[in-house]
Amino acid sequence: MEGGLGQNSVPVHGSIDKSRILDVKPLKSLIPIFSMSSQAPAPGQYPSGFSPFFPFGAPQQAPTEGTARGAAIPAPIRAYRSPPRAGDTSSTMEGLKDQHTSGKKKRGSPKSGSAKSSFVKTKKSQEPIVDLGALVGISPAQKEDGSREVVNFVLMAFDGLRRRLCQLEEAKELSLGPIKRPDLKACNTLMSKGIRTNMRKRIGTVPGVEIGDIFFYRTEMCVVGMHAPSMGGIDALHIRDEFEEETLAVSIVSSGEYDDDAEDIDVITYTGQGGNFLKKDKHAIDQKLQRGNLALDRSSQQHNAIRVIRGIRDVVNPNAKIYVYDGLYKIQDSWIAKAKGGGDVFKYKLVRMAGQPSAFSVWKSVQKWKSGSSRTGLILADISNGAESIPVSLVNEVNNVKAPTYFNYFHSLRHPKSFSLMQPSHGCTCTKACVPGDLNCSCIRRNEGDFPYTGNAILVSRMQLVHECGPTCHCFPNCKNRVSQTGLKHQMEVFKTKDRGWGLRSLDPIRAGTFICEYAGEVVDRAKVSQLLREGNEYVFDTTRIYCQFKWNYEPRLLEEVDPNDSSEDYAMPYPLIINGKNLGNVARFMNHSCSPNVFWQPVVYEENNQSYLHVAFFALRHIPPMTELTYDYGVARSDRGEGSSAAKGRKKCLCGSSKCCGSFG
Repeated sequence: MEGGLGQNSVPVHGSIDKSRILDVKPLKSLIPIFSMSSQAPAPGQYPSGFSPFFPFGAPQQAPTEGTARGAAIPAPIRAYRSPPRAGDTSSTMEGLKDQHTSGKKKRGSPKSGSAKSSFVKTKKSQEPIVDLGALVGISPAQKEDGSREVVNFVLMAFDGLRRRLCQLEEAKELSLGPIKRPDLKACNTLMSKGIRTNMRKRIGTVPGVEIGDIFFYRTEMCVVGMHAPSMGGIDALHIRDEFEEETLAVSIVSSGEYDDDAEDIDVITYTGQGGNFLKKDKHAIDQKLQRGNLALDRSSQQHNAIRVIRGIRDVVNPNAKIYVYDGLYKIQDSWIAKAKGGGDVFKYKLVRMAGQPSAFSVWKSVQKWKSGSSRTGLILADISNGAESIPVSLVNEVNNVKAPTYFNYFHSLRHPKSFSLMQPSHGCTCTKACVPGDLNCSCIRRNEGDFPYTGNAILVSRMQLVHECGPTCHCFPNCKNRVSQTGLKHQMEVFKTKDRGWGLRSLDPIRAGTFICEYAGEVVDRAKVSQLLREGNEYVFDTTRIYCQFKWNYEPRLLEEVDPNDSSEDYAMPYPLIINGKNLGNVARFMNHSCSPNVFWQPVVYEENNQSYLHVAFFALRHIPPMTELTYDYGVARSDRGEGSSAAKGRKKCLCGSSKCCGSFG
């Protein structure tokens, strides 16, 4: 890396200009970023009902800020420094305190003596708290330094637990009050149980986190070592050796709450922290060269790489943000400017380092296309011809092929087979919408007493069968228990891949557990499968295939549940369902195979015309950034299980490119 530190390195002794450091304050007065002291945090920093968590130990309490001497006109930060004062022991960073807060005020502190929440349907274990990291497969080495596989595992563990907490909260099954922030509770639980990775703070890239990755919660970045403060916008690394101490910024979150200029895809003008600019009832004061601002100033001198995470407004939930990792930047310039509301603020110009994959530029391109700008390679605006409520575009930027083979677009199943339930009924009798926790609802009872989706239509857990409300049910058509029947919710695009034919991707970000689409087509008999395969039909979905095992649901031991409802993620198919999507189908027919998929299928049942019908619904396995190809595991025919089977000759070469690629599929 030009003119600075390596991506995973720290300054060596002798590489620091001491004269530029000593003019601020005595080095010995600097307090480590995350002290290992057990000193408690100041009141008012955490939501009610939560214990504070500290990724690298409990931070020491920072002193009260005073008003700093400002500058009349924009000037270099160096000219703004105040001489060191005797006894100045200001902390170098606010740690988990409120810096850039995503537009939310700090919540109150936990009530003294409040007990840990317990659940009606759970039984508390009397055993002491143990480190579950090793029990779920995370070694001590992987806690320190992760990998792509470990990062994905930790993020799925986080979101699985968060979804379960949302499910319990919405069903009012918590005995000691509500959980207002399930993401904080999930993060606190994972960290206390040792389910985390990349604990070793570093400069540069974080193992297992890739440019373009998205996070729907700041706490997700905490558990994978991407950005330690759960609320602060600046994360820093404190370096200490026998002769000197130094603090460098390692990552920033530009969430748009301060007066940042972050519309350029390669340059960000970042505003420092502090100054009461977000508090309407507070008078704006000058920012001080301490904590995160001091770390950024030191990084401007050392030219070390800084991870930049951009906060982008979530169109689905305007009150929330989606955080996008945009790669490594370096500070090119810094100065002091007047804020709109008065007071001096620090400004830092960060420039994206060359040779990195695109990230934020993808989001900007999608915004242009949605606003009506011309699109390179656009063939058809809506391949569904109005069958979907959201148009499905057809794009080819690879060659001159104008369209896939002809087929009729259909959004569900043709000639479905009905079956009888063990306890037949005529649907639920709910007068409005089905309410989580209402065991009078027959559909909820069939789902083992749990509502299968959260309030924002996210699947909570993989189940043997998900029982949705159907046309026979008395509840409203907009009932939350009809997720797979409401069509596409994201703007999809069928596109030409370089080497795998046509593929499917979304122009929108997709959250883990979100419904993608149903596999539509014609239901066929098992006896017809061999003939279809001999004819080269590549659009057959067969539920009898053998699919790779994976764990997606939450870990019950994290909630100390002895008898969880989701004990099994194995499907219980009432009969083999085989769907031919060659001549009749929807966007699902374009999803390619991957040995490391980001989509999985779930059997869904609902009643229609007093009969029960089985459907195949696809859900997001993890968070999926926009313009990322959607893939699932095609599985292996059962006749291929024996070694040397002649049926294996019909398998196709896999080109998924995954590090876990099996080489073939089918």
